[in-house]
Amino acid sequence: MALMPVSEALARVLEHAVALPAEPVDLMAAHRRVLAEDVVSRRTQPPAALSAMDGYAVRAADVATAPATLTVIGEVPAGHPFDRAVGPGEAARIFTGGFMPDGADTVVIQENTTRAGERVTITSASGIGKNVRPAGLDFAAGQTLLASGRQLSSAALALAAAMNYPQLSVHRRPKIAMLATGDELVAPGTEPAPGQIVYSNGFAIMTMAQAEGAQTIDLGIAPDRVPETVAAIRRARDSGADILVTSGGASVGDYDLVQQALASEGMTLSFWKIAMRPGRPMMHGRLGDMHVLGLPGNPVSAFVCSVLFLIPLIRRLSGRRDLSLPVTRAVLGRDLPENDEREDYLRATLELRDDEPPLASAFPVQDSSMLAPLAQSQCLLIRPAHAPAARAGDPCHVIQLGL
Repeated sequence: MALMPVSEALARVLEHAVALPAEPVDLMAAHRRVLAEDVVSRRTQPPAALSAMDGYAVRAADVATAPATLTVIGEVPAGHPFDRAVGPGEAARIFTGGFMPDGADTVVIQENTTRAGERVTITSASGIGKNVRPAGLDFAAGQTLLASGRQLSSAALALAAAMNYPQLSVHRRPKIAMLATGDELVAPGTEPAPGQIVYSNGFAIMTMAQAEGAQTIDLGIAPDRVPETVAAIRRARDSGADILVTSGGASVGDYDLVQQALASEGMTLSFWKIAMRPGRPMMHGRLGDMHVLGLPGNPVSAFVCSVLFLIPLIRRLSGRRDLSLPVTRAVLGRDLPENDEREDYLRATLELRDDEPPLASAFPVQDSSMLAPLAQSQCLLIRPAHAPAARAGDPCHVIQLGL
């Protein structure tokens, strides 16, 4: 099978992915979830004219000039509407959030008054509406204030609460099953025997998925034997996983058995091998309703493939519209040689500069097994296929990493 361009591979991954069904959740569980339907306000905010300051509610006609002395007829604390109107020559002591009494149309802040018993002197003139929040200043009943497809921020949840929603309808969180394969892998904290290595890929991939709002299921490490690999695949299906992510064994060597195990379970293969570096032997297919991403075993390859393919797939299933991490402009911090037929994603530092594009400096050694440079990277520097040699200071594009 010929190498597939990254853009075509991503289109294949997303081709049959649709937003998961909606479910109602409490506001506290809705943070960063994606709305499945528009949210229409159930109320007007504020429901009536309110004072924006501590002071005195008065008639603007009485305080058009200053000084003006008025009779105080009572107090209006927040949450306790006043039971009478403010007439000519009268004032009501009012506090922030208090409902404006009938007859009053402005609030004089307390700093512009002097009080003597039941008389208050206004020391600064005021006009109509001063320090008053009119009814509906924020929003009105019937307004659509949160649109379907929006990811809910903390501020959006506060707005939903103010609209009187205790719950919201959001798309179900995708469920990701993670399976590592390889006789050579041992869990962290284990002393590796000769020929063994400590397993690391799943920790990056699962936390990346969790940061995108997905639930994760750790299927552990399967040895290089088809029966155990098939059993793990069946556990993923039985768990209701929306995506099965495998790490390692996706190639066609004698001990790369993931494709064989998936094919025996009925997977429809979409592609295998991409024109990218790192991550060339990535695989994608579908096993019934379950999406399958077969990632390479090299840790940097698995990480980069997750950034480019797993994150957009999770976001599509979550109902989001911003599928990929944004690509931004930068300039090269060091020279780069010409590129071959594969699109390159170089691990690089990113120096932010005032009034200039950020400076992206690729690490000199880009081996896909090296986690130390990856952990120091702030971005992936994108080199298109067949890109000519480039000099420091030339423009480039990067994907910033905050994962």
